[in-house]
Amino acid sequence: MRTQSSATAPSPIAVTAPRESRGLGTGLAALGVAAFSLTFPATAWGLEGFGPWSLVAVRSVLAALVAGGCLLVLRVRLPERRHLPGLAVVAAGVVLGFPMLTTLALQTSTTAHAAVVVGLLPLTTAVFSALRTGSRPSRRFWLAALAGAAAVAAFTAGQSGGALTAADGYLFAALLVCAAGYTEGGRLARIMPGWQVIGWALVLCLPLTVPAAAVALTYEPVQLTGHGIAGLLWVALGSQFLGLVVWYRGMAVIGIPRASQLQLAQPLLTLVWSALLLGEHFTAAAPVTAVAVLVCIAVTQRS
Repeated sequence: MRTQSSATAPSPIAVTAPRESRGLGTGLAALGVAAFSLTFPATAWGLEGFGPWSLVAVRSVLAALVAGGCLLVLRVRLPERRHLPGLAVVAAGVVLGFPMLTTLALQTSTTAHAAVVVGLLPLTTAVFSALRTGSRPSRRFWLAALAGAAAVAAFTAGQSGGALTAADGYLFAALLVCAAGYTEGGRLARIMPGWQVIGWALVLCLPLTVPAAAVALTYEPVQLTGHGIAGLLWVALGSQFLGLVVWYRGMAVIGIPRASQLQLAQPLLTLVWSALLLGEHFTAAAPVTAVAVLVCIAVTQRS
């Protein structure tokens, strides 16, 4: 009887492991959001020294060299053929599409405005996830996600006077391609480590990004400034590689819809960085939006 009871009784580790895993996954996803929140200010810095096409191509090449080096040193096997379509979606959406579209937008848009438009990314990602993976979040989850997106949209409309510009068109297109890349990357991160997902996606783009960088650097003037180099290094290593490593791992642990809602805090963090690093100003509506978004995040995490 003693042996039977000891064998069937759940251990403390078995009981607490799922909760600890969720906490770790949430922490990793939050680190990814923190890294992404610096992307727009770093891009604005990078544009001080590089043209838009050069910045995007060079950042992808640098990130791919780091990722490829890690894959070689650790002797990671080539991805299976059945995973190549998913990696292609990640490459097209996260490595190429989103950086290019947002960089073009930031030529005429402030980082604060771009940040709040891209604040709609969590809802877009949740929709893509539901369509792609068949997940069915609860009604309360969707209501909270819609409320958060509405708060961000209202803030955006207040900042721009309700008028859409070409930059907004780039940003909305960036939402679609990035949500597809996040969803597919989060699905693949359940099969292989997250850093390998973005690593292979970056390496797959090298046949395109290397010649693109060579051509762009030939036609676009380059001014090596401190801001330009710092911005390039961050978007290449912080946003394009390390941020995505922890982000995909976090999504694999806590799920794509729940992780995507953490990104509701990203535009507000970007507003802070924009003020501190770029000297941009925003209205008093930002704190109100911050409170509304944080409430929505809390609801989605409990749903």
